[in-house]
Amino acid sequence: MTRVLCLVLCAGLLCSIASCRPKTLTEDDYLRLGNQFAGYFTGGKAADAVKMMSAKLRGAMPEATTAEYFTGLTEQLGVYESIQRSRYAMEDGYNIVYVTLAFANAEIDMKVVFDTGGKVAGLWFGAPQIPGSENYSPPAYADPATFTETEITVTTGQWQLPGTLTMPNGAGPFPGVVLVHGSGPNDRDETLGPNKPFKDLAWGLATQGIAVLRYEKRTKHYQTEMAAETGFTVDHETVDDAASALNLLRATQGIDPARVFVLGHSLGAHLAPRIATKLTAGGGDGPSGLVMMAAPARDMLNLVVEQSEYLVNLDGQVTETEAGQIAALQQQVSVIRQGGLKAGEAALGSYQAYWTDILGYDQVAAAKALSLPLLLLQGERDYQVTMTDYALWDEEIGGRPNVTMKSYPGLNHLFARGEGKPDPAEYENPGNVEKEVIDDVARWIKAQ
Repeated sequence: MTRVLCLVLCAGLLCSIASCRPKTLTEDDYLRLGNQFAGYFTGGKAADAVKMMSAKLRGAMPEATTAEYFTGLTEQLGVYESIQRSRYAMEDGYNIVYVTLAFANAEIDMKVVFDTGGKVAGLWFGAPQIPGSENYSPPAYADPATFTETEITVTTGQWQLPGTLTMPNGAGPFPGVVLVHGSGPNDRDETLGPNKPFKDLAWGLATQGIAVLRYEKRTKHYQTEMAAETGFTVDHETVDDAASALNLLRATQGIDPARVFVLGHSLGAHLAPRIATKLTAGGGDGPSGLVMMAAPARDMLNLVVEQSEYLVNLDGQVTETEAGQIAALQQQVSVIRQGGLKAGEAALGSYQAYWTDILGYDQVAAAKALSLPLLLLQGERDYQVTMTDYALWDEEIGGRPNVTMKSYPGLNHLFARGEGKPDPAEYENPGNVEKEVIDDVARWIKAQ
């Protein structure tokens, strides 16, 4: 459940592509409005920002919620500094302004979607980008001469997700693994600043003779469409596409269909048992095993509150403002748990249908019901999914003969090495998934 600050909120995009094309407003008009909205949003003028929204978006993002999102950005990225730049785009018939906001520790793109009347109908935040550290450095253990990468498409109904198949050189057949993302609109590499843990995994495992399929998450590739879906659930976010990817990998020439695995990270690990259950429903072919990296054993809302409390306590003191933010968060969580969100109302970036779905899912019980081999891995410096979760997994299933568990001192949520008390700023440092982790996953897969 990587805490990438990628909030998706979009409502009221009810016009057709044809009717959403610019009419009386020009590109300069939209740029002016986009910058004006960003100025209100970052300048403590949430009420003025809300006045610029469409009626439906106002329902999802009232003044208090809008202010909370900005506070969340500053908690993650440091003190706000300035608007760096903005640009206009027409995407799928919608008028878009991208505004790049600079904070002390990173920059982030705010995507402002307008209706034809100049009202803000949708709002989305991209992944934080760390100035000067965007370049990814491949790990030393990966040897590109030993594998070939091919562009593929994972298709689930109308949704077509670009992806990459990393295939070891040679005739095969090879074991294969599908990588399943953590929370947020992740790309195929699960990019966070200069870090690309899924690329590390793909290249590292392929170097050791294991094929890897990774793909753009649906909430990344279809941001506007997904944000407008009030009935959106974790099946739409993750489960359905992971199942499609596994079936695609199994049918690929050069893959051993009897040795295909799911590797989930964070939310992907949380949902891995559900993915396996979906694939085997009705007598279908499921995965040969599950690799669960940083798998939550508790429900997501508990983790959201725990993470927030951890972050505000990092400096050793909790201000009155921070205490108020935690109280507001706990109130939102209470409303969500009671099913109290109104139709079209979002909280913590999602609608009631999403929260009802994920809170009704017991990942530990789902894992217990599986006879598949399971590999659970945990970084001991992970503050997002912690050793508390790992201990719960160990208590519930650790003694089973088909379960292997291992934790790694010094590794964080991305399974990269770090020192000291972990915090979000750590993800600004270039790093790679530790070689020991790659070796352990490869060894386990080959033993199945």
